[in-house]
Amino acid sequence: MKANLNLASRPFNNRVLPWILTLAILFVSLVGLVFVVGSATSARRETTEVEAELNTLKQTEQALLSKADAVKKSLTAPQQQSLAAAHQLIDRKSFRWSRLLADLEAALPDDVRVSRIAVRSVTTQGDQTVADLELVVFSKVHTTVLGMINEMQHNGVFQATLRAQNLLKGRGEIGTEYELDVIYKPRAGYANESIAKVNEQSALTGEAK
Repeated sequence: MKANLNLASRPFNNRVLPWILTLAILFVSLVGLVFVVGSATSARRETTEVEAELNTLKQTEQALLSKADAVKKSLTAPQQQSLAAAHQLIDRKSFRWSRLLADLEAALPDDVRVSRIAVRSVTTQGDQTVADLELVVFSKVHTTVLGMINEMQHNGVFQATLRAQNLLKGRGEIGTEYELDVIYKPRAGYANESIAKVNEQSALTGEAK
């Protein structure tokens, strides 16, 4: 026996559910809109504050530059030369020869020795000391010096450029002197490692003797 269900005579009606769904969707949309508006307002406020700080810094920088320019213009030519010499003297006093020698000892191969070294100038770039050096080394093997120059470029402490080379004969020794233009930029902590390496080599040499 089949049971026939006629939905047309008694249809299912629920008028509350669509309204509940509609209200829920509207509520979520309103919450999202409030969040977006709040985020945009906060972002605009932060942008305004940053722009105000930048403008203040620019004004301060401009004021300092104007004062420095005014002071510079008020100095006579001899005073400006004295000021430049004073800055250079301060830079040279801050230059550490022991650190240079330790870094240089660590960079030189065993069969390359220093014939002459001179400091042309010392400047400061930020917190880093930069020295312009004239370096003359002696070696019997040309490829050793070229390899040393490449290794200097790779390490970043020395930037060496070969300027000239002169063949030397005499004193029972034949070799070549190489004149190098070197930019020296010591790295933080690098000197300690170089000094330790040099001390270790000196200790080993002393034990061998």
